Amino acid sequence: MRHYFSVGVALALGLPLAALADTASDINALRQEIESIRGAYEQRLQALEQRLKAAEAQAPESSVAVAPSAAPSTSAGGGANAFNPALSLILSGTYSRTSRDPAAYAAPGFSLPAGSDAGPVGRGFSLAESELTLSASIDPWLRGQASIALHPENTVSVEEAYVQTTSLGNGLTLKTGRFFSGIGYLNEQHSHTWDFADNPLAYQLLLGTQFADDGLQLRWLAPTDLFLEAGAEVGRGRGFPGSNSSRNGAGATALFVHAGGDIGESQSWRAGLSMLNAKATSQSLSTAGALDSSTGAFSGRTRVWVGDFVLKWAPNGNGTRTNFKLQGEYLHSKRDASVAAGGPDATSVSGSGAAQSGWYLQGVYQFMPRWRVGLRTERLDSGAVTDPDLLSQAVYRPRKNSLMLDFNPSEFSRVRLQLAQDRSRIGPADNQLLLQYQMSLGAHGAHGF
Repeated sequence: MRHYFSVGVALALGLPLAALADTASDINALRQEIESIRGAYEQRLQALEQRLKAAEAQAPESSVAVAPSAAPSTSAGGGANAFNPALSLILSGTYSRTSRDPAAYAAPGFSLPAGSDAGPVGRGFSLAESELTLSASIDPWLRGQASIALHPENTVSVEEAYVQTTSLGNGLTLKTGRFFSGIGYLNEQHSHTWDFADNPLAYQLLLGTQFADDGLQLRWLAPTDLFLEAGAEVGRGRGFPGSNSSRNGAGATALFVHAGGDIGESQSWRAGLSMLNAKATSQSLSTAGALDSSTGAFSGRTRVWVGDFVLKWAPNGNGTRTNFKLQGEYLHSKRDASVAAGGPDATSVSGSGAAQSGWYLQGVYQFMPRWRVGLRTERLDSGAVTDPDLLSQAVYRPRKNSLMLDFNPSEFSRVRLQLAQDRSRIGPADNQLLLQYQMSLGAHGAHGF
């Protein structure tokens, strides 16, 4: 009996020890397998690093050896995206309530062509301008982009359609086609990137909202720690203050220079100076004077100077939670033209023109994630005119103040409330309320500074 009891005790104690021995053996086996996998992974990683270094060392020689006329491979043109342009669609809509009729908008002393987009949007619900953009690398040397504007009046227009170089070297970039000019700060930006629902009055009345042209643009980025770029443009002059006249020579030229940098870890800035020269031939303009209204055909030149600056603040450079942006521009327009009162067929009056100016200053503060508030104030000076038959000599200074609050659930969506008191017309102020939504579908490229 004692013998059986001893055997039972030995088995009871021996089985757990055997199980523990087997578990320890399994653990050791797993450790060895992990070490084997890690060793193989490190060897493979080292091999890949060696291949990368060898490829980098051979890259300059191979790029020189390839003839420019050689057909680029799929990988060189952007991989799987080489023949599949990136698509994006901006959907936008508004609800507007104004105390004065937007259809009768005209700023005293400022001449604009028929069909100008100046002034507030129409009352009630409206599908605002939506935008369809296609972009892709063409080959190792070129990329292309086209932006198609879908207007609420069921019309379509080409905002931009251009080809741009990617490898000229020496900081040079060449663009050709239709594009927003690089003058100023806001002019190059598409409307869905604006901090307010509308462009400032100075842009609306001195540049026809935005100046776009068909032509060539050359940019140069200086190889310095300080951001410094310069650019020159030559084009058809299709947009106001040009007149899209048929001519062999250039209808518009532009020059611009921008500089910028950081101030410590939390602040950055950019400032610029630009000049636009545009020609007009028999340009039909309507002018609402301080005392009367008139129409005429203008032929001559307009020179617009633009000074701009932007200052941004974000704690330690991280603007995810809070940030602040201060922005302002000053525009000065000088027109020298001959005027035909009553239309293109009337007798011309030489030596007429106007010197006009405008500015705006705005600040936008993100006080918590996804929420921003902004305030903008702006002024215009209709200036002195030299043709009392067409433009009233009385000087009126339009002005406007706007307050906006927007909510951004993500970087692809935005809902905005904007209140404004618009005194750009003689008479009582136009009190405006605007609700706007903007939704981005598809590819979403990074915005500029």
